[in-house]
Amino acid sequence: MPNYKVIAILSLVALAACQPRSLPPVAPDGQAMPSGNQTNQAETEQIPLRVLQQINTLRGNVAAPPLTLNPQLSAAALAHSRDMSAQNRAWHWGSDGSSPLDRARKAGYFGTVMGENISESYEDEIQTLTAWMGVRDTRDVIMDPAATNLGFALYQEPSGKRWWTLLTGS
Repeated sequence: MPNYKVIAILSLVALAACQPRSLPPVAPDGQAMPSGNQTNQAETEQIPLRVLQQINTLRGNVAAPPLTLNPQLSAAALAHSRDMSAQNRAWHWGSDGSSPLDRARKAGYFGTVMGENISESYEDEIQTLTAWMGVRDTRDVIMDPAATNLGFALYQEPSGKRWWTLLTGS
């Protein structure tokens, strides 16, 4: 009999060793949060260029004119991404009550602001762009044939959460 007890205890210890130590942290959207997914400064500077290239490819597929990256719209986008993080909510109004047009004007853009897309996620820029393209309202902002300028920015918190803002104008 004592051998059965030893075998049973050793079996339980062996099974316990097979259990995961802990579950990965989960983001509010139910997805596993990436670990160590901080974007460095050099990478952050390349992201708008990659997004511009992807958007212009999509626009080219429907004969829409290409967009050009606009530094004033990008500055307005970055200011809004930071402000959304400070407010801890993704929405189109700044903490000071500003609209996308107000932020573009403050950044020195005096063209017509066509639209704004925003997102709060742990996703990369391609996943974010894909999500925007999957929804008619946000896709229409990106694909608007009257748009000629693009502003794009992200702000990343130490936790890895990313706040994205895309502005189009003409």
